[in-house]
Amino acid sequence: PLRAAESLDMPQEARDIIYSRVLLSVIGLEGDADTPVNQGAPILGAGGITMTHAKCPAGTGPSLHAHPQTFETFTVLRGRFEVTWNDDGAQRVELDEFDTIAVRPGVCSAFRNIGDEEGLMQVVISGRVHDMKDIDFTKEIAEQLASYGDDVVGQFEARGMTFTAGKDSS
Repeated sequence: PLRAAESLDMPQEARDIIYSRVLLSVIGLEGDADTPVNQGAPILGAGGITMTHAKCPAGTGPSLHAHPQTFETFTVLRGRFEVTWNDDGAQRVELDEFDTIAVRPGVCSAFRNIGDEEGLMQVVISGRVHDMKDIDFTKEIAEQLASYGDDVVGQFEARGMTFTAGKDSS
C-alpha cells in the first residue's frame, strides 16, 4: 500500500475526503521520479502511465478534483461506484464491475463506492505530469476540510495539492 495518507495528522474522515482508504501502486513511472505512485510499484516505465488500485469502504472515495495535465481512467474491479464530473459534480454515472470511464485533463471528477462492501477501483493516469502538483480540488473541498482543524488544508497544500478547481477558479 502507498503511504500517502499515513503521515497526516488529522482524523481518518478528513483523509477520506482526499484519498481512497488504501492505494495499491501497480505501475509507476520510469526512472527515479519522486511521486507517490512510484512507492513500491512492481512495474516501472510502462509508456508514461501509472496505475493504482484504490480500495474504498462503502460510502467513501476521493472528492471532486481535477488533474490539469493528465487523463484519468477509472475501471471498477469489484463493487459498484458512482463517478461524478464537471465543476459542481452534477453529471453522474453508476458503474458496475469492469465498467470504465475516462476523464479529460482539467475536468473535475470524483468517485465513491455506492455498494455495501469494500470496492476496488483501478485508476490509470496518463499524460505529461504525474505528481501531486497535478491534483487540484475545488474550493468547497477546502472549506469542508477546514472543519477538521486549522492546519488540515495546509497539510495537503504542503504536498503540492491545490484547491482552485472548478468554474470559479482564478
